[in-house]
Amino acid sequence: MSIHLHSSLIAAVLMVAPLHAAAASSSSLCADVPHADHPKALLSNGTLDAMVFLPDITNGYYRSSRFDWSGVVACVSLNGHRFFGEWFQKYDPMINDSITGPVEEFRSEDGALGYGEAKPGETFLKPGVGVLRRIDDSPYKFGVVYPIVDTGKWKVSVKKHAVIFTQIITGPRGYAYIYQKKLSLDGSTMMLEHSLKNTGTRAITTEVYDHDFLIFDGQPTSAGITIRFPFKPQPETPLGDAVELEGNNITYKEELQPKHSVAGYIKGYSSNASDYHFTVEDTKTKVGVEQSSDSPISRFYLWSVRSTVSPEAYIHLDVPPGKTGHWKIRYRFFAPAVQS
Repeated sequence: MSIHLHSSLIAAVLMVAPLHAAAASSSSLCADVPHADHPKALLSNGTLDAMVFLPDITNGYYRSSRFDWSGVVACVSLNGHRFFGEWFQKYDPMINDSITGPVEEFRSEDGALGYGEAKPGETFLKPGVGVLRRIDDSPYKFGVVYPIVDTGKWKVSVKKHAVIFTQIITGPRGYAYIYQKKLSLDGSTMMLEHSLKNTGTRAITTEVYDHDFLIFDGQPTSAGITIRFPFKPQPETPLGDAVELEGNNITYKEELQPKHSVAGYIKGYSSNASDYHFTVEDTKTKVGVEQSSDSPISRFYLWSVRSTVSPEAYIHLDVPPGKTGHWKIRYRFFAPAVQS
């Protein structure tokens, strides 16, 4: 796989490297996570700790072609409880789904920007990743690892409570952008603030969603986990006997077994941003996450297996040339203090 590494990316990695020394205590629950030998930042504000992997074309935790390379959250801890973690069995930085959440993916109508126009061997653009090469005549498949031709220029700034990621890239067919994501901690909240400036000649029309990969204290998806919505969820297809719908809630009735999933598209939300506001809680332990946004839901998919629960709320973006799109996603974590 041919990859062009810009000198600015090397500079960014070197700039960040001294800051990898954790801002949080080495005793933090997030100080010791699997495969922590990759470029990372350990943030703390005294309430939340967060381990965030950093983009690095050579040594990064994630170097595949599906998900946004910025803001890969390995761990968040609160009151002695740990959120997120590795939900998959095999780790490999080049596997598309070998990643921990919350992580984001941009997906346009034909899969990625310019994919439908590209012939096999030609290139297209995947925001947050870079310029990729189309390999055949098949429709875009999110599970396929497409060769990465150009990652653009990454800049990373690490602070005590925040990390700011910037990707600058010029892609094929008039697509180009400056993408910035700021991940910050405030009290028991982790905020993701985004901007996408269109520096090309064509409109950037796409959707972006956060694939949460929620895990609470390393426990499996089991009875008592409840997802609460501000609207009555309406599954497009049956979700199965493992969950029940009651009012505005979806509740798991049993522990999911290996190869057993609960998944499907859900409707019932309005065009108001207030409907992007849902909570996932393990009601047995009172540990959970409240997720909200300043943007409305354009699509909603629930995906869960034994190792993780992922409510995926999509946001539609339509950014004309010269304009900038903005959106925010807020995670409020809650958990009782662990008794010593």
